[in-house]
Amino acid sequence: MTNVEKFKVLGISENILKVIAELGFSEPSEIQQKTIPLVIEGKDVIGKSATGSGKTLAFAAGIIDKIKGGEGVKALILTPTRELAEQVSTNIYRFSKNNHLTVVQIYGGVSIEPQIRQIRRADIIVGTPGRVQDHIERRTLHLGKIKYLILDEADRMLDMGFIRAVEKIIRLCPPERQTLLFSATISEEISRIAKNYMKNPVRVSVNDQVDPSKLYQKYYPVTAEEKFSLLLHLLKLEKNGVVMVFCNTRRNVDRLAYSLKSNGIHCMAIHGGLSQNRRSDTLHAFHKRDTLVLVCTDIAARGLDIKDVSHVYNFDIPSTSDDYIHRIGRTARAGKEGIAISFVSSGDHTEFRQICREKNISMDKENIPNINIIPISFSSNSDRKINRRNSSRGGGFGGSRGGQRGGRSSSGSFRGRNSGGGSRGGEGRSGRFSGGRREGGRRFNSRGSGGFRRK
Repeated sequence: MTNVEKFKVLGISENILKVIAELGFSEPSEIQQKTIPLVIEGKDVIGKSATGSGKTLAFAAGIIDKIKGGEGVKALILTPTRELAEQVSTNIYRFSKNNHLTVVQIYGGVSIEPQIRQIRRADIIVGTPGRVQDHIERRTLHLGKIKYLILDEADRMLDMGFIRAVEKIIRLCPPERQTLLFSATISEEISRIAKNYMKNPVRVSVNDQVDPSKLYQKYYPVTAEEKFSLLLHLLKLEKNGVVMVFCNTRRNVDRLAYSLKSNGIHCMAIHGGLSQNRRSDTLHAFHKRDTLVLVCTDIAARGLDIKDVSHVYNFDIPSTSDDYIHRIGRTARAGKEGIAISFVSSGDHTEFRQICREKNISMDKENIPNINIIPISFSSNSDRKINRRNSSRGGGFGGSRGGQRGGRSSSGSFRGRNSGGGSRGGEGRSGRFSGGRREGGRRFNSRGSGGFRRK
């Protein structure tokens, strides 16, 4: 059976099969195999699948052929972030290449006027809940002809506080529609939405594609003063591949990126406080491998499809165990090895213990090597003041004392249940955090902006 035939047996049309062949897809992902026939059949579907598992094709293959261009907006796809809206719209545009459909993306952070003009010609809308609601209130977007409603990364939309907007949008769509919901996790709230707004949905769940045996997790006990110096040391010493460094706040992302650049590390930063154009340019550069280090908030932990990440650094410990899982799920995908490294300061121990306990993660404790304590590079005097206030807790940037940091012994440990996977032996590892579940998926990278119109 040829690669295309593997997709053809799912019921995909010739128009889309031609695109799949051109894109060189090898075989359907698990979510595609299980979901596409159901979508083509017209069923409501709840798909539990991680970012990058191939969800876009899973729903696009079932609805594109049912939409006739030029008859108004027939499909609405809601995404939690601008970046995901760009990715999904670009992929939808590719898959509908032979169907001559106009795909328009709408999100905040950019001028609304061009979007208003594009919506008038749209067949498919991909947008974030806030901007979609804005257009509805302005009466520039009407949902009366919607036949297909897709909620992508539904758990993330709820986490970001979009629940009211999402429910309002759902209620404005015609009751006679097909509704598809995709989420990395199925919470009680998502189950409630499904019960209230979906018709006898078929539940589909796929295995996560992060291989625990290929994901090595470890942590360093550090002081606030050591965090930056240790990260700088590891980035320079290990000659890492594609790296993602997570911070909890926009300010810390900006400060860390500035400091790394000041010390010879070529990196880029992304968080929700940047303009849309800058965020898009940053992701585009990262996808092209113009830079190999991305400093980011949790905006990049879910919803963004980034390939071949070799290392994930938790410069700041996340506040929840789910956020931790989403972060480390950026690596160890598609059969490749990955390393997740956490910097645990004095103020992080309670949260980190809880993460390990809730997710049953077993984690090695590492000795801090001999490192120079390098002063943090500040971009402004206000940063200095903020740093002094925050340095008492482990999450801040440390001070500027010079000299060397000798290796320390790793006596003591935090223990839970051993997951049996993801731990490896090695020198200097005598302690461990214990606990283990990981999430992940397959990827499709793309970038786009504005509307996509077929001629």
